[in-house]
Amino acid sequence: MIEVKHVTKTYGKKQNAFRALDDVNFEIPDGASVAIIGKSGSGKSTLMHAMSGLDRPEQGEVVIDGENILKLKQKAVDKFRAEKIGFIFQSFFIQGNESVYDNVSLPLEIADVPRSKRKARVDAALAAVELSEKVKNKAKDLSGGQKQRLAIARAIANEPDIIFADEPTGNLDSVTGEKVEELLFGYNREQGVTLIIVTHDDELAAKCDMQIKIKDGKIEAIENGKSAQSPSPATAKRPMRRTVTL
Repeated sequence: MIEVKHVTKTYGKKQNAFRALDDVNFEIPDGASVAIIGKSGSGKSTLMHAMSGLDRPEQGEVVIDGENILKLKQKAVDKFRAEKIGFIFQSFFIQGNESVYDNVSLPLEIADVPRSKRKARVDAALAAVELSEKVKNKAKDLSGGQKQRLAIARAIANEPDIIFADEPTGNLDSVTGEKVEELLFGYNREQGVTLIIVTHDDELAAKCDMQIKIKDGKIEAIENGKSAQSPSPATAKRPMRRTVTL
């Protein structure tokens, strides 16, 4: 479970101070798919950064599986994030001059996964997103849809408990975007991974189990997704086997 308690984040000082998050509170059950939805400047990306340990609010707690990650020292936060969390960003953030294999292997190296185990995990992640045949290609030579699939493979390679996806379909055409959505929700259901999507897209948000609506740094509403399926109760990870061609 993820518990967000009284999280407040302010940028600037005195008369220039801007409160990006204002006493934010909610809980997310394990295995849920969740949309954090709001307009640009609403605080949704700031909230994701606070929840994942990428940024530290000046007040509040983010408790994941009973541990307040905001109380951890930076090195411990980095280790926790490398082992427990996968990230997918709108702009991919892949290493263009590196191979597809090396891009997926990178988070495993950061998490100190033994070299003897890395290849199997990289191969499984690439197979899950149907990029096995591109393993030796330079990442910069992939299409937009393939780059996003590579970002997903990188996010799932270390078998995380939580995936944060920041506008994962924002730079894709509608057909490719739908296939990326299918891949993410399929992985959420089959692996029991908590999926947290930051978006301004109402249609994408409606496919999630929960919608957390944020405006001006405050939680405006928490709703159940209309077209969502129940979160998987899985407690053990199953083999990655869902494939989608983009």
